[in-house]
Amino acid sequence: MKPFGTLLSFEEATRIIDSNIEPITISENLKLDDCLHRILVQDIIASHSTPPFDRAAVDGYALKAKETFGVSRQNPAMLDITDVVFAGSVPKTRLNAGGCIQVATGAKMPRGADAVVMIEDVSREGEQIKVVKSTYPGANIAPIGEDIKKGELVLKKGYFLSPANIGVLASQGLTRVSVYKKPSVAIIPTGEEIGSVGKRLRPTQVYDINSHTISAVVADNGCVPVRFAISGDNAESIKANVEAGLESDMIVFSGGSSVGERDLLFGILDEMGEVFFHGIQIKPGKPTMFAHVKGKPVFGMPGYPTSCLMNAYVLLLPALRKLASLPKINNVILNAKLSERVPGSVGRKQFLPVKLEGSIAVPIFKESGSITGTSKANGYIVVNENMDIMEKGNPVTVTLF
Repeated sequence: MKPFGTLLSFEEATRIIDSNIEPITISENLKLDDCLHRILVQDIIASHSTPPFDRAAVDGYALKAKETFGVSRQNPAMLDITDVVFAGSVPKTRLNAGGCIQVATGAKMPRGADAVVMIEDVSREGEQIKVVKSTYPGANIAPIGEDIKKGELVLKKGYFLSPANIGVLASQGLTRVSVYKKPSVAIIPTGEEIGSVGKRLRPTQVYDINSHTISAVVADNGCVPVRFAISGDNAESIKANVEAGLESDMIVFSGGSSVGERDLLFGILDEMGEVFFHGIQIKPGKPTMFAHVKGKPVFGMPGYPTSCLMNAYVLLLPALRKLASLPKINNVILNAKLSERVPGSVGRKQFLPVKLEGSIAVPIFKESGSITGTSKANGYIVVNENMDIMEKGNPVTVTLF
């Protein structure tokens, strides 16, 4: 066993991680409905206008606007209904003077008409309508290309495809779209003290929690988790898993990153690649490690579940999103007041899970070995490294998970 050396600040650790993560730029061509929350590889230029024709924007009557100029209740315009056009049907007749054509919302405008009066603004009398209010050319018409014009840049390379953007692609009749491939992330749990979920535990074991929580964070941030079987606490097993993990775009170990006799990961990664740091001035999660092996980023996360998950939120998550070319998350931050005194951890930045009860932040004081500390929390507060105590009632900002 040996103590940690110089601990890195949280800010320096995040800078090093960010500067050593490169987005995966391999593309794949997918069906449109499989492209949600993916990133566009190329600019999308409109192949046709939307709408592709002038269409009625309301249910009503297509007419010549000039025939309504100056009308009033005392001097209405009486127009003959000469045809009906439904959405999706082709107008059969041209509108002539003194007439109107009933149209449905979305119907193609008949030739000769330049306005639509809403059905609520006229009264029908047999096969005529009485118009008592003036209208104007273009009223209640969605003109060709009002939404998208042919030749227009509608979505740029690098766009995140939200449901609305899927609709934009569908408006252009696209059935397949080129997007960036989702990076794969090898997740390797280590330790003789953990057992696989679904199997009988030995008397000295607990179930593997971390590979499942990390997998959830990975999948939730644009990457594909590849969970490995639990690695034993021996150099041969860990080395073999590193080699196998290099088939993926990133490797995340849980456990084995501390400084105990069986914490072998630092020495192995130092031998196989380059360790950028081992140990951060944060609580929980001091033993966190970051390295490169054959150009692939490797994280060594603490074995304690709360430490592992908190570090996954604040350190791993941004790296995953950069790897997947996803936009950075704008964290939702709420103002609250502490429900009780919180002791600091002088020399280390502390990420403390809290539960929100209205505008009150209730700290969840649980050891790093627990998992309910984060599962019962809405978010976390940051206790800076130079702070000894935060008193009850102090204002705090809560970053939501």
